[in-house]
Amino acid sequence: MKQTRRSFLGTVASSTLISNITFGQKKESGYWQGIRKQFPLTDKRVYLNNGTFGPSPQVVLDTIQQSFKATNTSGEYGHTTHAREVLAKFVGAKTEEISLTHNTTEGINIVCWGLPLKKGDEVIISLHEHVGNALPWLNRAKLDGIKLIPFEPKATQAENLDLIKKLTTRRTKAIAIPHITCTTGLVFPIKEIAEFARKKDIFTAIDGAHGSGTFDLDLHDLGCDFYATSCHKWMLGPNGTGFLYLREEILDKLQAIQVGAYSDTGWDMYSNPPLIKGYNPTAHRFDYGSQSKPMYEGAAASAEFQINIGKQKIENRVRELNNYLFKGLSAMKSRLDILSPTEEASRICMVTFKPKNKDYQEFAQAVSKEGFRIRQLPESNLDAIRISTHIYNSKEEIDSFLKVVERHV
Repeated sequence: MKQTRRSFLGTVASSTLISNITFGQKKESGYWQGIRKQFPLTDKRVYLNNGTFGPSPQVVLDTIQQSFKATNTSGEYGHTTHAREVLAKFVGAKTEEISLTHNTTEGINIVCWGLPLKKGDEVIISLHEHVGNALPWLNRAKLDGIKLIPFEPKATQAENLDLIKKLTTRRTKAIAIPHITCTTGLVFPIKEIAEFARKKDIFTAIDGAHGSGTFDLDLHDLGCDFYATSCHKWMLGPNGTGFLYLREEILDKLQAIQVGAYSDTGWDMYSNPPLIKGYNPTAHRFDYGSQSKPMYEGAAASAEFQINIGKQKIENRVRELNNYLFKGLSAMKSRLDILSPTEEASRICMVTFKPKNKDYQEFAQAVSKEGFRIRQLPESNLDAIRISTHIYNSKEEIDSFLKVVERHV
């Protein structure tokens, strides 16, 4: 169900609590109240875990349902061109640079196994990786003998850029790091890292699970070679959908390992020997087999939903809520360790902390009983709590959470 900007604005305007005022005159808080009403989220709990799963607005659910009905009425399937076009537009890429995947991990595996690496080649990777980025590279190191160079992220963007430069050697072939870490929400300076890496003929393979739907993303401007992401987190799309961006100029440097229908330009089992005549000349070569049109139409609807709001407006709102939460938690520094970066440029959508005098799991259980959905964070030996907010959240919800934190620490 395609939602135009005009129909979107009408929906938001009709759902706000402020009446007899034109849309353009409504206060910002009223506008975001209208956005919240587009989500079928329960009011019985406060959802503060978008970094794991982003609830979809109603238009996405309706689109999926209608597409499933249409598919099963007509008997037609496939037809994912529209979704690919919308997703490409959403991240500032060409349609030919987008491969449809099921999640970030699938995109990372396509890159990890497709890069021309040999025994002894080095890959720089952080100690704050999600398992979906860590395990593929660990597995390739185990099977092919590449060498991983892990590092502990620093506190600022300048320090992290400098550190990666210092870790680079003549054997460095790839930098495989997240745009935003899943642990503390640290933002790496990907544009500067990609610029440095390209001068050294080093591939940049970015885990973008937390980047699409938070930043006003333009992948051509960002400059990385590969960017894998999911639609079910910050894009607020359906589970089981994602995509991989592959910079057009280096497409042929990545070997297609898993192939199938739509990966080729022709194949012949009757020739001697049987052969693949060629690969699809676009990123579509990394698609293989049938795709679910309803699910990708839902992903496209989630992208259009955010485009209609305005990607920069969303980034501003996400930052605003993050800063508000960070300041509120920082006021309790005597009882909390704040693990997320202090530098605003190194933070956008998550705040991670741990109580000084209470077990983090005990704290999480107590907060959960009071109606808050949060994330326990044992990863990277942090034993902490991660809070991630999105456009459907409000400062009032953050205030109520801060009061609960204060009671339990």
